[in-house]
Amino acid sequence: MELKATAYAVEHRIATITLNRPHRLNAWTGRMHTEYRWCIEQAEENSDVRAIVVTGAGRGFCAGADSQALEGHVEKGGYDSGIREPLANPGYGVRPEFDTNFAFHFGLSKPVIAAINGPAAGVGFVLACFADVRFAVPGAKLTTAHGRLGLPAEFGLSWLLPRLIGLSRAQEILLTSRVFLTEEAHAMGLIHHLAEPEGLLPRVYEYARAFTHTLAPSSLRVTRLQVYTDLHRDIGSAVAESETLLNQMTTTRDYREGVKALLEKREPNF
Repeated sequence: MELKATAYAVEHRIATITLNRPHRLNAWTGRMHTEYRWCIEQAEENSDVRAIVVTGAGRGFCAGADSQALEGHVEKGGYDSGIREPLANPGYGVRPEFDTNFAFHFGLSKPVIAAINGPAAGVGFVLACFADVRFAVPGAKLTTAHGRLGLPAEFGLSWLLPRLIGLSRAQEILLTSRVFLTEEAHAMGLIHHLAEPEGLLPRVYEYARAFTHTLAPSSLRVTRLQVYTDLHRDIGSAVAESETLLNQMTTTRDYREGVKALLEKREPNF
């Protein structure tokens, strides 16, 4: 695929997807959506990739839906996604609940890290929330934005945000659509780490090294799936499956290598 709204690169077992419309603060379009899912699929299918980083070009992460697209909905008398090409479906087929926009992240086998280099609003905020881990620069503005546009909470954010930061905090943010800064998001646990702009990506890549070198890919894949599946089931089922997985995974090469590395006091070679 010819990438016009994103950029994709792989280095040191890390795939980086860059939202690449800096002149529009990387505002989301149908083209960007199509390319983003294609990029995710490339990373998911590449056995050499162990982690995925999502960031924005220039001074913004993603300013939400492009204002021209929003105006187009008015002119057309209803919602138009702007998607004109078939979409890639990374993460689909794992669980029926995951086979939708953005929820497909839950079906991926590799961790996704959001490097929030500037404002994240609307669908940009949604995208950041669907990442497994979030790094951000201080002072960046965050907002759901939907209330000011007469829209619903987008793409399952009403389900996801309460699970990330608790019902009370999520309700206040969702109902007001207020702007808040990454420092506040860090204090409430939504942002895991803050880093100055020049050090954001270096710190993210340093953090991702654990995924690429010291953690077994099989463990990462299974643990992610356990977490997101357990959001949809009872504790007894979670315990039962964890015991089944334990019996299965103690027979694997990754387990044998992990134990050997522990005994030899060295990093494992996964």
